[in-house]
Amino acid sequence: MEKIITDILVVGGGTGATAAAIQSARCGVKTLIVSEEYWLGGMLTSAGVSAPDGNELASFQTGLWGTYLRALQRRQKAQLNHSWVSLFSYHPRTGANILADWVNQLDNLQWISGQKPLEVIKEENRILGVRFEDYLIFAKIVLDGTELGDLLALGEVSHRWGWEFKDQWHEPSAPIAENELTQKYPVQSPTWVVILQDYGKGNKAPQIRIPPHYNPQNYEGAYANYGAEMFLNYGRLPLNLFMLNWPHKGNDYGENLHRLIGTETERKQFLKEAFDYSQGFAYYIQQELGRSYGLAKNTFPSELGDGAFALHPYYRESRRLIGKTTIIEQNILPVKDGNVGNLPFNDQGEMNAIALGNYPNDHHYPNFPFSLAPKSIRWGGRWTGTPFLIPYDSLIPEKTEGLLVCEKNISVSHIANGATRLQPLVMNIGQAAGMAAALSIELNCEVRDVPVRKIQERLLKDQDAPAAIFPFFDLVWEHSNWLEGQTFYLDHPEDYPINGYFFGSKGDNLIKGSDVPISKNYQSFDEKLHYLREKKPNFYEGILSHTENQEYYLDVTYPESDQGQKIQLITILPRIHFKLERSINQQKVSLWGTFNTSGNWILVEKFTYIPD
Repeated sequence: MEKIITDILVVGGGTGATAAAIQSARCGVKTLIVSEEYWLGGMLTSAGVSAPDGNELASFQTGLWGTYLRALQRRQKAQLNHSWVSLFSYHPRTGANILADWVNQLDNLQWISGQKPLEVIKEENRILGVRFEDYLIFAKIVLDGTELGDLLALGEVSHRWGWEFKDQWHEPSAPIAENELTQKYPVQSPTWVVILQDYGKGNKAPQIRIPPHYNPQNYEGAYANYGAEMFLNYGRLPLNLFMLNWPHKGNDYGENLHRLIGTETERKQFLKEAFDYSQGFAYYIQQELGRSYGLAKNTFPSELGDGAFALHPYYRESRRLIGKTTIIEQNILPVKDGNVGNLPFNDQGEMNAIALGNYPNDHHYPNFPFSLAPKSIRWGGRWTGTPFLIPYDSLIPEKTEGLLVCEKNISVSHIANGATRLQPLVMNIGQAAGMAAALSIELNCEVRDVPVRKIQERLLKDQDAPAAIFPFFDLVWEHSNWLEGQTFYLDHPEDYPINGYFFGSKGDNLIKGSDVPISKNYQSFDEKLHYLREKKPNFYEGILSHTENQEYYLDVTYPESDQGQKIQLITILPRIHFKLERSINQQKVSLWGTFNTSGNWILVEKFTYIPD
């Protein structure tokens, strides 16, 4: 067994673990990441959920999440706007390659794959290292970035698994007492993602094997309320691929979930059943829609189903740390008369947020509807979640030293986990954890004693991936006021506007000026339109109509092939949001953006009125 000593050890290859390792190494600290899988990225890549949710607005695309999106846009030849469940969908291998490249570019970051943690080495209440099958690794700081919070169990670190009831924190959506739902599903159900491919009309894909214990009744009516085309387009990826991560009588699997934290034999049995259940769903879809649809080949580095199946399930919930503070439902809901959650403060009165998310609270329990307190607003012509903040104390164990968490295993209630578990937020939680661990080494102090203001300032000023602390709907990271504005509210958190707007909810400062980048002088408006049509393939014009509820449509008159269509207009850009809000009904406009055939919308980047 090889013995290794390092400054920081990150265990797991998930979204948060990968981000933490990259960030700590970029800070110049000797870092080692050990993953069980041969891809890094977890939910974003190896779990196959390459249509991520949350932090989709341009103002929330900061930190490593924003950097990752921009890398995808550069590397994937096709656009990212393919599915209707997400504004960003990509080939999982593309995402895995980006993350692997980032890791390999760092000389002080070592990656060991194919190793599972077997034992946590402790001395009293301090974690010293971790034993794997082939390695014994000691580190000054260990980060648990495993998919199921395995180090929490191995290290006997206080943690939670399962529901909390109303009397514990008085969460609005928490059940009063144990019931049939809480007994059947102690945590949210995972999904073993499988990728289908459209082989084209007249072609026959290989027959999908019937798995053991297949029962078509498990899936009957899966897309009855959607239709086959809309169902497939839910998770449409480039290259005629379709991600099957379907909640309605689909491939969510939640039978005897306690096995995930049971013996190794019990966990393997659950995984076998979840895989078979997903294969059964793919088989059912092929039987229903025909042999032109089959398993996609070589999507993942796996011999299972020719590489169509993700390397492991998409885990929505894991063991959850009992930390210095616990995020509960009230922390993720918007404050009264506001659009944002409460700012978190620690015992010293410091505003201690280190990452922001905005996903609506969403829970998965097959065949059990479960209602949650709403936290969504209309913005940019579509629904989006209200933003909230993650406090640093939720990454720190209550008592154990030498450990940080950086995945879905943060200190969070079962209810609030439905909003904190999403890929973009977990990526930025990992970035913050990596920054904090690096500062702990730099300052020679415990991770719990790292000044949170130093973490915040380093995140804001990071040269590779500056990350926002405060959510503002109208302040993108490229704006000249971004750093100044973020820093001002660090000094004056009591002045942070609860409507979430830096410039003001009317957007006067943003609307001034043209959205059209004019690269030369034009003799006439017609000449400009001619130039745009020649140089901008994503150019449209037509009649803009709207309702009072931020529903915007374009009756297309150009291009000719799209004439007669009525297409929804949406945006993630603040300036376009405000211009659409103030738009004149039945006005002729020219605009450009990307057209999504799955959702029948144009993601608008620029638009201008056409004079009569």
